[in-house]
Amino acid sequence: MSALALMMIVFVVLLVINAPIAFVIGCAGIVWFLSNGTMPINIAVQRVVAQTQSISFLAVPFFILAGNLMNRTGITPRLMKFSQVVTRKMVGGTCQVSVLLSTLMGGVSGSAVADATMEARILGPDMTRRGYPKGYSSAVLCLTSLITATIPPSLGLILYGFVGNVSIGRLFIAGLIPGILMCLALMGTVWWTSKRYHYDMPDPAVPAPTGKEILQSGKECFFALVFPVLLIVLIRMGLCTSTEAGAVAVAYALLCGTLIYHELTWEGFVQALKDSVVDTGGIILIISMSGIFSYALTVEQVPSVLGGMLLGITENPQLMMILVVLFLTLSGMFVDSNVNILLFTPLVLPVMQSMGVDPVHFGIIMMTIVTMGCMTPPVGTACYSVCDIMGCSIGDYVKHSLPFFGAVIGLVILMIFIPDVILFLPNLIYG
Repeated sequence: MSALALMMIVFVVLLVINAPIAFVIGCAGIVWFLSNGTMPINIAVQRVVAQTQSISFLAVPFFILAGNLMNRTGITPRLMKFSQVVTRKMVGGTCQVSVLLSTLMGGVSGSAVADATMEARILGPDMTRRGYPKGYSSAVLCLTSLITATIPPSLGLILYGFVGNVSIGRLFIAGLIPGILMCLALMGTVWWTSKRYHYDMPDPAVPAPTGKEILQSGKECFFALVFPVLLIVLIRMGLCTSTEAGAVAVAYALLCGTLIYHELTWEGFVQALKDSVVDTGGIILIISMSGIFSYALTVEQVPSVLGGMLLGITENPQLMMILVVLFLTLSGMFVDSNVNILLFTPLVLPVMQSMGVDPVHFGIIMMTIVTMGCMTPPVGTACYSVCDIMGCSIGDYVKHSLPFFGAVIGLVILMIFIPDVILFLPNLIYG
């Protein structure tokens, strides 16, 4: 049996028994080194260290810390109030709050799972009181968090840019229009489903929000709303790199929490540091272990073989992208989104580039699809977390989530066939 075949068998077996994903890819890579016979094991150790030796990678812990700090500065309740004011007269008002809040929180948390669990705790009880079925509430809370996949500063886009050597500044800008379109698509789906099943219809006695109310509420969360724009401006004007933008984000979060909102306590700061250490440690361990696995795939020339196979199927870039999206959708149902980015970006991106597909265009689509894996059984972390908080069965969640998955898939198809939906802004700003 070849070393590559043995490595893949170990990978699948460990994945099936639900071993921690960092150990799945790390152990599979070590097995390849041990069974290869020509590669000294000390190279495996070198690959673990080398995988994290990039100045660009520093952006990850910085943005994780910035997100945890922002969540403790009083920004979340202000964004919640703004969302409630704007959606007060909409059909399915409480669920519309979830969609709009996810769009605004994308620039704060940068994590779909964090956004979904936070909203489930805050909005979930109110949704149940208003008569929404728990499966429907869980579907809305989970699927709306997908918007954070493209709204900057998305951690997934940072990892994709780091692994694929793609401009993170261009990725941040490219994610804005798809994020807004996803917000509109999901709000439309909430409106249609709520109206069809008569969920949370607006009270005629409640007045519509006035422009003055919206403006006043917007002023209270102004510093949160301007955060993603500030990052993009700093990176585009060359005042800082994407890594330095992460440090600026941390300083900005501290400024908001201490001098503007006065709600960041010492205990909150320490807890944000602890949470960031845990979050960063998990991601770094996965990235380190992926260095062994990726090295084995490169030596075995898997990228070249895969590229030849894909090009043998079709040379049409749109059809190729659909095939890759189907593959990533299936993979996302079983493998963590960060692992999908680290494993498949080096394999698939060169193939797409050879067919003339812009890496920024492909990156936004890839991030949307692999993040959607967090919302799909059997191992979707976001859907299980939300269903656990809401006390909902996975079966009910899946039944009610189908219209929302349909809206997301429709938007992905639009982005595949109309690249300017993604590329218009980065081409306009960067040239």
